[in-house]
Formats: sequence, C-alpha cells, structure tokens
Amino acid sequence: MTTRWRRMAWSVSGMFVGVLLTLTVTGWAGRTETNALPLQELRTFADVLDVVNKAYVEEPDDKKLVVEAIRGMVASLDPHSAFLDAEEYRELQVGTQGEFGGLGIEVTMEDGFVKVVSPIEETPAARAGLQAGDLIIKLDDTPVKGMTLRDAVKRMRGEPGTAITLTVLRKGNDKPFAVKITREVIKVRSVKVKRVAEGDVVYVRITNFQETTGPMLAEQLKRQARNGEIKGIILDLRNDPGGLLHAAIGVSAAFLPEEALVVKTKGRLPDTQRAYHARAEDYLRGSDEQRDYLANWPEMFRTVPMVVLINAGSASASEIVAGALQDHGRAKLLGEKSFGKGSVQTILPLNDGTALKLTTALYYTPSGRSIQAEGIEPDFVVPERENGKRKALREADLQGHIELDAKGQIRRPAASTQPNGNAGGGEGADADTQSNDEGPTKPIEYGSEQDRQFQAALYWLRQGALPDWAKEAKAATAQTVAQKP
Repeated sequence: MTTRWRRMAWSVSGMFVGVLLTLTVTGWAGRTETNALPLQELRTFADVLDVVNKAYVEEPDDKKLVVEAIRGMVASLDPHSAFLDAEEYRELQVGTQGEFGGLGIEVTMEDGFVKVVSPIEETPAARAGLQAGDLIIKLDDTPVKGMTLRDAVKRMRGEPGTAITLTVLRKGNDKPFAVKITREVIKVRSVKVKRVAEGDVVYVRITNFQETTGPMLAEQLKRQARNGEIKGIILDLRNDPGGLLHAAIGVSAAFLPEEALVVKTKGRLPDTQRAYHARAEDYLRGSDEQRDYLANWPEMFRTVPMVVLINAGSASASEIVAGALQDHGRAKLLGEKSFGKGSVQTILPLNDGTALKLTTALYYTPSGRSIQAEGIEPDFVVPERENGKRKALREADLQGHIELDAKGQIRRPAASTQPNGNAGGGEGADADTQSNDEGPTKPIEYGSEQDRQFQAALYWLRQGALPDWAKEAKAATAQTVAQKP
C-alpha cells in the first residue's frame, strides 16, 4: 500500500467514524458485538476504492468517489433517506420556509428516469399540465437515462426566466410529448381559505406543511370567524405531499380538543419514541420565543361539522392530520385512499455543512394505526373523475419501501435495485392515467363546480348524506349517513 493510499485510507476511515458518531451520539453506548461495525466490508470498500483509484481509465476524483459512496449507502435504506450536500441542504432549509427556485415539481427516480411525484399548485410545472406518474425521459436534448437524480434536478433548476423543454412519457399515451416550461422563483403559499356555497361553509386548502402553515391557517380562520356564521368546514389535503411534523400538529390542534393526542412516533432512539398532543409545546417545538398562534382560539373551530378531502397524493403530514381527525371522530374523510408514507425523516446536520435526511421513526395515529405502506381509507370513497381509470402511485410502489408485518415488525418486500431520492421534500402523488396523445390534460380546479369530491363534501355538509352520483364507488359508501361528525 502506497503512502498516498495510506493517507487516503485514514481520511476515509475518519470520515466514516465522524458520520457514525454524529448519528449515534445519544445511543452509541448501547452498541454490542451483535451490531458492531462490519470491519470486513469496510476493508472491502477500501480495497475497491484503491482499485478504482489505480486502474480506472482516467484518474478519478477521490472526494467525489467517497461522497457518492455515502450517497448510495444512505439511498439504499429506503426511498426517503438521502445524503444532502451543502447546496442541497441549503435548498431544503429554504424550501421549508416557503420559497425556492425551479419548476415547482416534486420528483423521484424510477427505472433510470425522473418520475413526477407531484407538481406544486400554481407553479410552472402545474400550469404546464404535468401530472403525477409522468416519466421525464429527456431534458432539452439530453436523455435522462444514465443521470443521477441529483444531476437531473440540477439541470431542471436554473435562473428564473430561462426555459427548459421536458420530454414526457405518460401512461396511456402512444408516444412521448414535449413540454416547454419557463423557470420561476417558486413562492408557495401553503394555506388558502375562502367562503363557498351560500357563504356559511369555509373551504380550506393546504398545499404543504411549512413553518408558516399553522400561523397562516390561524390568521385566516380568525378572519373568517369575524365575517359571519360558519356552519361547516371542508379541509382539502389532496395532493399535499406533507412537510414539517410540528406544522401538522398545529393544524390538527386547530380542530381538536386541547391536549388531544395527535400522533405517536416509534423509533430505535429514545427521543423518537414520543406522543404529540394538541398543545403549544408540541406544535411550537417547545420554543418560548414563538407566539402561540392558537391562543384564545375560537372554540367553534373544534366543533363545527367538518369534511377532510384526501387522495393518493395526500402523504406524510397530511396523513397525520387526516388520521387524527378521523380517529377522534372529529371529521369525515372523503375521496380516495392516501399515499401511505408513515415514516418520519429527521434532518441531521454534519460538521462540514452537509446533512443526512434519515428515516428515524414510524408514526401512528391516535388509535395506534400505522399508515406506512397502507395509507388511510376515507369514510366515503368518491373518485376524482367520473369515468377516469386510475393508477395511483403510492408508498407501496416505491422500491425499497418499509413495510410492517402482522406483528408490526419491519420487513422488506423487495430489494431496491435503483437508487431512490427526492428533490423537493414531498413524496405523495396522485397519478391520473387519463390523457390524450396531444399532451397534458387540464387539471381539475380544486374547490370548483367541476370538482366532484368537493361537491360531494359540500352536499354532505348540507344534507348529512352523499349525493346519489357519489355512492357508486364502494358498497360501504352507499349507506346514507344521518348524523354529522
């Protein structure tokens, strides 16, 4: 072994130890011989790195090799864990604040192509008609096959005002089609509230869960309370890919009794085994500096009849809210089964400005239900489109997803052969296979007269039952519900 290689080997070993210490500082003392570091495999890694360094057709970048090895290691765990370089970490932090640059699209990698997980509302991608489940096979004139997800995302991002042409393959189309999209600075306002029907029903649309979601919801609902009587609330969580856990707790707390259990998390480390309740210390993350946006909260919001709309794009934080309101009997759920992402990702900063987004726990609804790879079943199944056949992308479809057996133990239904990742932080998506050969179809405007699920929810709030046309999807939903939640 050369002197240069010895120095590099020590550097690599030190880096791995540094990462491990960062991750397990609270639980290192519990390590036993049965889960000791795999020294033989680490030696093999060092041997492979040595051979590549000596024999590859051109001299490789040692740093890049090691970083990509870390990236692949973490990505092999499950579809939602990822190593974030300094730039990706900064973008993630900005994204949770509600502003970031790009096309406004959440993506993952499947079979070597970029797969659309969900276009974000009111962004260039959504206006261009991209749909969940679309495969992006070419970026401008460059094929996606062979790219990493990270490289593809970097190509899609760029200066606002510049354009990129995506070549898209959609199930149901005979041939790919091209979509030209102009990049923008994406500013996502996560909460939209309006009065509907005769003005006594409030429609609340949450597109994702950010730092500002809870305060924004509280501010707008208080304003509605001052503007007249409220006889019902429709909370729309469709195609909401999730976001921050404490934001989901805050939204739940706005509609549940004080101190009600919202969600439980269970992981290996002691601080991941927690119960979160509808109280300020949980939705404010224990900060004494933040103003409690639910202080002096109108009690009517905890009792007014309520319907929650969900679909296959409702994931993670959305499922926490939907599951909590359903378990407490606070609201009826209407739409289609949710995505099924019942895992909690923790951002673990490392010393060099990078970070790990690591799955550290699974979450459970107040009644103890696990959502992981199962999703939440609505009380009333109402398809989004009247005659549309639907193939929805869900957690159980992702390679390497975590699944629980009958005893609640983690098992792996299939090995992952393709690295998975996520560029935008959300994972849920609704894949509507209705399409035509000319390209994207016009998306449904949520909360409009053409929105079948919204109209069914509105009818139920008015009549205490579903309209006849909404009772066809499932026998259980054909039963008339006489009482309100």
